[in-house]
Amino acid sequence: MNDKPIVLLTHPLPAEWVGSDLDGYQVILAEKGQKGIQGKLIEYLDRAAGILCLLDDPIPAGIIENAPQLKVISNLAVGVDNIDLAACNRLGIAVGHTPGVLTDSTADLTVALLLAVGRQLVAASEDARQGKWSSWDPTGWLGVDLKGATAGILGLGKIGSAVAKRLAAFECQIIFTNRSPKPEQARSLGAKQVSLETLLRESDFLCLHTSLTAETKGMIDREAFKLMKPTAILINAARGGVVNTADLLHALQSGQIRAAGLDVTDPEPLPPDHPLYQLKNCLITPHIGSATHGTRKAIARIALRNLALGIQGEPLEHCVNPQVYNHPG
Repeated sequence: MNDKPIVLLTHPLPAEWVGSDLDGYQVILAEKGQKGIQGKLIEYLDRAAGILCLLDDPIPAGIIENAPQLKVISNLAVGVDNIDLAACNRLGIAVGHTPGVLTDSTADLTVALLLAVGRQLVAASEDARQGKWSSWDPTGWLGVDLKGATAGILGLGKIGSAVAKRLAAFECQIIFTNRSPKPEQARSLGAKQVSLETLLRESDFLCLHTSLTAETKGMIDREAFKLMKPTAILINAARGGVVNTADLLHALQSGQIRAAGLDVTDPEPLPPDHPLYQLKNCLITPHIGSATHGTRKAIARIALRNLALGIQGEPLEHCVNPQVYNHPG
């Protein structure tokens, strides 16, 4: 009889990332193509001590309430909006996440999207492949300059600050909006904190780096696009739900804004027949902000440590609900 603690793993991880960290557990791996706790994972749910999941694995209250031995849910992501935190708090289950390690890779990807969209790199490359590059054209594939442009940052946390530093090196003027005052960051970045309305009106490039909450869900909507410059470019490397997808489609089709670069979408993944894919002024990447070898391995290592600590009843390295350590259960 196997008396090792049971861990439900929703997605396989490379052996070099895992090492021997899962050797002490009975690991139940989800069937290919399934999301969250489905299929054979359900059979082991009532005995599971831990869950190791991805950011798009739904872990609702119904799953959590039917896992009486569950001690920890370790998410391979910074955000945890896929997990019902209220249920975890009520039942004393620690929820781990992986902040910090993806700051630079996500900031790099944000600037890459901004440059690719701003300079029409994808359209120009496709035209060249299709034989539309017949000669040097003084008005062909014109982009926009970063130097002197106003870059707006919505959410000046770690990633937003890293993006601001990178864009400052391009001699952009940096403005930002944040829930709380950030005077020290403003001084160090040479940036100016402004209202959301001012951010929308003045940004040539608007970069979203806010978390997804009830307050921010759908905040970039039709009314927001009306305030933006028709030459503005939107970059979203935060969460897809911050932007109203239907309103973004209308803004791009009608010329309310120039273009958009999206590493996140709502829904996610975006269905391949979605009309956003048909627009030349919209570049979509499949949530690859943290997709470097070093960053993804670091994320996995933190998630594995969170898992082990939670099963042992120890405080997690990175816990979003530390109050559960005082839970009477």
